[in-house]
Amino acid sequence: MGKALPEGIASAWLAAEGFEAELAEELARTGRRIAAWHGRLALSPDPPGAAAWALDVWTAPRLVPAPSIKAAAAALRALQRNWSLYSAAHHRRAALIAAALPPVKARPLVFPEPAPTAPLGAFTLLAPDLMLASPAKTSPFVNGAVRFVEDRTGPPSRAYLKLWEALTRLGRRPLPGETCLDLGAAPGGWSWALAKLGARVVAVDKAPLDPAVAALPEVTVRAESAFALDPRREPPVDWLFSDVVCYPARLLALVRRWIAAGKARHLVCTVKFQGPTDHAIAAEFAAIPGAVLFHGAHNRHELTFARLAPA
Repeated sequence: MGKALPEGIASAWLAAEGFEAELAEELARTGRRIAAWHGRLALSPDPPGAAAWALDVWTAPRLVPAPSIKAAAAALRALQRNWSLYSAAHHRRAALIAAALPPVKARPLVFPEPAPTAPLGAFTLLAPDLMLASPAKTSPFVNGAVRFVEDRTGPPSRAYLKLWEALTRLGRRPLPGETCLDLGAAPGGWSWALAKLGARVVAVDKAPLDPAVAALPEVTVRAESAFALDPRREPPVDWLFSDVVCYPARLLALVRRWIAAGKARHLVCTVKFQGPTDHAIAAEFAAIPGAVLFHGAHNRHELTFARLAPA
């Protein structure tokens, strides 16, 4: 039920829409080749591995004949039950194949509902009679994109979705009563989300928070600069969060200060890029012991950095 790809293609890397160049640059910097693109899917002859700008990595790709819709669906079912479609060409035929497969419940999550745990493969039509299918991939979500039932009344901005996605992907979140320091908090989307979890939040920003967020009993506001804080003089916190707008090098220095001070057990920060992507700085974040670095479906031209203490 399938055969090795020609030219030894060993992995496929799915970029978020509009971030194909970032993925290509990252793969090139780390010595991994792209043999061809299929939509946003980069086919590589090199083994799978970590790539911050990939929403999903297909780790076991193979060619599967698709002489008919029925035969294509049967071939996929013979490999495993659950499949997700990445549709980049021959869209109607691909959709008919997907419709002939067992349904996958890809409904939006109600945060903090955990990520799915059932195995999920991915397939795409390369030609009307030929599929590329991978029974294994790195993300449990369809095309690497987690969706949520959104709260359209409570938070002052949609930035909270980045935080929800980060915590869902990490499989960890602040527990009720834990302390969170939210740097660059205004207008308060992350502080709102953390308070909803029952955590105690110290929101730090010179700009004012949304009044409704500032009034939450779990939130304490400090009208200060995130970069003016000396972590050696701050009380320990369970979580340090930052969605502050700054150059990546400045955030890296801040992260290193907090790690060196040992005052935050867990760190989750957004690395924002102004102008060209600074892959060298991204590599420095990734090189921090225990670091996780990824581009989420709700990220813009930015990466999410996390460093969590052992569970």
